[in-house]
Amino acid sequence: MCGDMKLGVIGCGKMATALVKGVLAQGVVKGVDVIGVARTEASRLRFSEQTGARNTISIEEVVRESEVLILATKPHDIPGIIQMAELGKFPDKLFISVAAGVTLGAMEKLTGGTGRFIRTMPNTPSLVGKGAAAFSLGSNCGAADREIVQSILGAVGLSVEVPERLIDAVTGLSGSGPAYIYLVIEALADGGVQAGLPRIDALKLAAQTVAGAAAMVLETGLHPAVLKDMVTSPGGTTIAGLAALEDGAIRSSFIAAVSAAVARAKELGKS
Repeated sequence: MCGDMKLGVIGCGKMATALVKGVLAQGVVKGVDVIGVARTEASRLRFSEQTGARNTISIEEVVRESEVLILATKPHDIPGIIQMAELGKFPDKLFISVAAGVTLGAMEKLTGGTGRFIRTMPNTPSLVGKGAAAFSLGSNCGAADREIVQSILGAVGLSVEVPERLIDAVTGLSGSGPAYIYLVIEALADGGVQAGLPRIDALKLAAQTVAGAAAMVLETGLHPAVLKDMVTSPGGTTIAGLAALEDGAIRSSFIAAVSAAVARAKELGKS
């Protein structure tokens, strides 16, 4: 994607700021071509300080000056923004929503069926360029729109396209998933402390172990079971630890966590 795209942001919170910082760093857009709007002055100033982009108090100005707009407000604010800014009058503009639970059909309906919307579900590691995101194209979007959203999400990590019916599954897995892994890191560190390691060292080792294991999966393309077997010697320390995890139903616990989060995402979507 070339760097002459004009990008607008409605809602200048952490996720929007992370996306803008990523696309600027990757040259997807230029700083002078980005403008954001937020409800509070503090949010607007923080957005500009962290990205170097302009900010304004006018949603209409952002819509007018932008070709692609990221809708990053609270989910319950999305309908009001679509109606207030009359986004249905701009079928030439692309709107990328990061609002959980707001469906493509609902957003398109509010524009009289003319709006070009993409629904995304990024996660918080996007803040450090290690995000995992999914997106779904609206009925009025085409290949060029797919390239745009891939360039934006790809600037802060990995992205995959899924049917919208699977967005809730993404929410339960990668959207909520960082919290599960933070719990794993904390527990591993606790185990190290119990064995005598200083807390600061145990935490660093645990976090780097998780990061390294994830990198092995992504960079080698090998199945996690294969990588697990590569470090599991007969009668060794690793198999003893794995047996203890299986006694604690580690697999079913993680599966249940994802399932519970998916179920909650569906409930929130209905409301």
